[in-house]
Amino acid sequence: MKSCLPFSCFLLILAGAIALACGSPSAPRNMSGLLELVTISPAVADAQNYPDGQVQFTATGYYSTPPFQVTPLLATWGACYQDAPTNGVSVSANGLARCVAGAAGTYTVWAWAPSNAAVCPTFVGLCGTGGCQVTGATLLTCP
Repeated sequence: MKSCLPFSCFLLILAGAIALACGSPSAPRNMSGLLELVTISPAVADAQNYPDGQVQFTATGYYSTPPFQVTPLLATWGACYQDAPTNGVSVSANGLARCVAGAAGTYTVWAWAPSNAAVCPTFVGLCGTGGCQVTGATLLTCP
């Protein structure tokens, strides 16, 4: 009977490892296709309608090869105000945005990811546009 105990423990550990691997929260990826479009949801948000004024945005990437749609898209996040970089809105690496104290108005929250294209325009503009990247944007209203 004692010899069965180590085997039972082994099976329990193996089952746990499989369950963790299958339920892993790692984001899906597309390593071979060209990124063609990035969208962000929600499309529009008013910070005063969210708990603590924090809005969780999610980026979705649309690719030329499977998996065609990747959500959440691993992206670089930022914010602009009237087409210029701003400190009025802070956005975390995971897309959690909040208005900084005193910020008022409508801000653009953006997310960009590399397009994977071999040839790209050299232009990189303000607010995460241009170059070898695809950018999606949404609007956040601060009270």
